[in-house]
Parts: sequence; C-alpha cells; structure tokens
Amino acid sequence: MSSEPKATLKSVRSAIEEELSIFLNRESAYLNSISSDLSPVSDALTSFLLDSGKRLRPLFAYAGFAAAGGAIEKSTTRAMAALELLQACALIHDDLMDGSDTRRGKPSIHRHFESIHVQDQLDGFAPQYGLSAAVLLGDLALVWSDQMINSAGLSTEQYARVIPLYNEMRVELMAGQFLDIHEQTQKDTSTDRSMKIARYKSGKYTIERPLHLGAAMSAEPSNEIFAALSAYGLPLGEAFQLRDDLLGVFGDPSVTGKPAGDDLREGKRTVLIALTHERQSPAQAETCKKYFGRSDLDAQGVATLQEIIESTGARAELESTIEKLTDAALHAAESSLFTNDGRALLVELANIATKRSA
Repeated sequence: MSSEPKATLKSVRSAIEEELSIFLNRESAYLNSISSDLSPVSDALTSFLLDSGKRLRPLFAYAGFAAAGGAIEKSTTRAMAALELLQACALIHDDLMDGSDTRRGKPSIHRHFESIHVQDQLDGFAPQYGLSAAVLLGDLALVWSDQMINSAGLSTEQYARVIPLYNEMRVELMAGQFLDIHEQTQKDTSTDRSMKIARYKSGKYTIERPLHLGAAMSAEPSNEIFAALSAYGLPLGEAFQLRDDLLGVFGDPSVTGKPAGDDLREGKRTVLIALTHERQSPAQAETCKKYFGRSDLDAQGVATLQEIIESTGARAELESTIEKLTDAALHAAESSLFTNDGRALLVELANIATKRSA
C-alpha cells in the first residue's frame, strides 16, 4: 500500500465506486426486467449513490482493515462498499422523517417522486406517492446492502466475524434514529440525551462499527485491536456528529447542499441546542420558543437564532468539545497495535471527519 494516506484513500474510494457501479447496474437490470415502471426506482437510487457522497464509512472500514494488517482483495472491497447502501437507506428515511426538501443540493427522494407524480400528471395525491416511494427505496437500499455483503465472496471465517457486527450496527442505527425522533417530543432538552443520540444515530455507525467491520475482515483480528479501534472511533464519531450539528445551523448552503439553518426549521434537539437552552436568558428563551421549529422560518429568523446560539457561548463550547474529542481520537490512533499504514490512515480520516464544511 502507498505510504501516502491521501493517495491510498483516493484509490480505495475509486475501487468502492467501481464495485457500487457494477452492483447497481446488475440489480437495476433485474428490477427493469420485472417492469419498465421500476426504472425511476433504479435511476433514483443509482443517482443517489453514484453522483456524490464522501464514502466515509467504507474508508473507515478500510482503515480498520489496514490497521489490523489486512491485505485488500475484491471481496473485501465489495463488502466495504455495502456500507454505502446502508447509508443510503438511513439518509432516504431520515430526509422523509425530517421533511427535508434537499439532499446534497438535489431534491430528496420523497420530493423527487412527488415531482414525478406532478410532472406526469398521475392520479392520486403527489405527497403520498413521494412518501411511499421513499419508504420503499430506503427499504430496497437496506436489502441491497445485505445482498452486497452476502455476495461479496468473503471467506466463511470473515463472514462469521463480520455479520454479528453488521447486525449490531444496524440495530444501533435504528435505535439512534428512534431516540432522535423521540427527543423532539420531550418537553425539555438534555445535553446527555442529545449526546447519546449523536453517538448512536451517527457516531457509531459512521466510524466505530465500520472500523470493526474492516478489522473483522483481516486475517486474525484480536479483541485488543477491536478495543483500540473503539478508543479511536467513539470520540471521533461524536466529534463527527457534533460537526454535523454545527453545519446544520451555520453551514454554507452552497457547500452543504441544504438550506441555511435547516436544523432550526426542523426543530432538531441537538447537543448545540441543548447547550443553548442551558445558557440562555429568559428573554432569549422567549425568542427561541417563537422561532425554533417553525417550518416557515425565514433568513431573518435563522439569523436571530444563530445570534442567540453564538452569544450564549454554545457554539464556542461545541467547537472546544469537538477539538477535545478529536485530540483523544488522534492519541488513540497512535496505538502500537496498529500497522504504520493503518495509523497514517486513521490520522488522515480524523481530519477529514472533523474539519469538513459539508
């Protein structure tokens, strides 16, 4: 493997995209053989998966694999690529639950199918058609992720180690998603609850579990390797989600592909919001109550809430927490249990995950 981590990640990303492309071509052909009416389904999922995406989860899986001394093969690349299909399921359903209009600068899947209904002047109710399509496409992406792992060509030993971790990761993801929607129903905010959601909804399934899956595909992974990867992956996963929370409020729409202040419109009870609530004055609390969670929140309303979040010191505290968590991950990346190449990849990915603007 190249000793230059950036070059390695670039080549792994290309290999992942090639495997996804082959898989999607094959499965799209099968769908279209059932009925030509399914072509919008295969087209939408293919576009969703191939037109953009950072491939972070497969890259972390590769880093875990390399750190544990694994040597890459087609079968392991295929199994890692399956994580992108799981991610697609999560994003499609997440956008539907949040009522998000856009994803990566394009209409979200439910809005895309709603538009098809309107353009083709179909019978029935366009929003219901969009909603139903998004549920089914998310489910299909989940089924395809299983299919891709099952048909990757892993050895019996690799498969036996990977599947329990893969199942656990999916349960954790769904648990985090439910805790997230449940949090929106609570009468108060809690930093601890919001941190737990950040950990399960995003942190573990973006970083810790992919690292574990990668290590599980190496020749002889030890319990110590899994523990060392957790020491790196858990704090980094939380830092990753906290960066996401900041971008949901302060991100540049031209970079994030989402409208400015989208999390404020959706009323997302993130760690950032919990910290703001802990520190705000009674007058600020009144203003927050008036604007937070309003679907028709305009630019002025977003700016008002941003100013309150800034002035309470919540944004600065979150930045400081991200820095501390990242430092803990970088320290853990230096473990002597990891290969030299693995250590270099873990350091590079820590920077990508926490210093991003989208």
